[in-house]
Formats: sequence, C-alpha cells, structure tokens
Amino acid sequence: MSTTLYIDFLRSSPLGELTITCSSKGVQKIEWGITESERKPNQLTQKTISQLTAFFKGKQHEFDLVLDPEGTDFQQEVWAELTNIPYGKTISYEELATRLGDEKVIRAAASANGKNPIPIVIPCHRVIGKDGSLTGFSGGLWRKKKLLELEQGWTQQKLF
Repeated sequence: MSTTLYIDFLRSSPLGELTITCSSKGVQKIEWGITESERKPNQLTQKTISQLTAFFKGKQHEFDLVLDPEGTDFQQEVWAELTNIPYGKTISYEELATRLGDEKVIRAAASANGKNPIPIVIPCHRVIGKDGSLTGFSGGLWRKKKLLELEQGWTQQKLF
C-alpha cells in the first residue's frame, strides 16, 4: 500500500528555500532547497509553513505539529530527546548521549542527530561540541549558526 505524500515549499526564509513533505499521519521531512517534486499541499503542509514562518520571525518558539519521521527505533529515540532541548538552549553531543542513558552511544547519537529528517522542528541544531564549537549540520554550518543566533543571539566561542 503506497502512502500519499503532500508536498509544499517555503520559498522565502532566512535559511533559503525549504521543501516540506507530509504523510497523512504527520510531517515526514523538511529539506533544504526546492526538490523536483510537484507541489501537492494539504492542511498540514500549510500549518508547517505557517509555523516555520512565525518561528523565523521570532514569534513562535515551539512547534505544534504532528510528526511522522521515518527512522530506526534508536533514531526515533534520539529525535524525541532532541525535542526536549528548550528554545534558545544548547547541549553537547556527550550530554545527548547521557540523556539517552549511556555516554558510550555518543557516536551513534551524533549519527542519528545528523540524519534527522525534520530539521528546525526537531531541533538538531541545538546540539554543539563539548567545547562550544559548531559541528556538523545537514544544512551546513552557516544555517546552524543562523538558527542559534535567531534563538539566542548566540555567538561561537573563540578557541584561541
């Protein structure tokens, strides 16, 4: 049985254009740029665009969306934990692993963080290096920096 996917585009954001893909169950993906998919909006794609727009304007700090990301059980666990990081706050990858119950899963947690299919809404950008440095982000470090600045006037710590 194939699932109907609904697709729409946010053409104007401080992070560039975004493609939003939803199933009948919830938001499945937010992708950087416009995909070659045909636009097929529904109420959830429109709600997602509306909430993202408010977020970028600083008028919304939490998302009220039903999510339907595809991933392994462990990835789902990591993504659920990411939603517990408050707006304007950051944690390290080590702290993320600790929150998952085992410091030894730091690499696996970082990998799952990097495979987050719904960036911004599932705030993987709020995970930074233990020393305060920006590390890895599917949309590029410039987008991660911009998101953190948007949320807290964040500036990267100088290492030297």
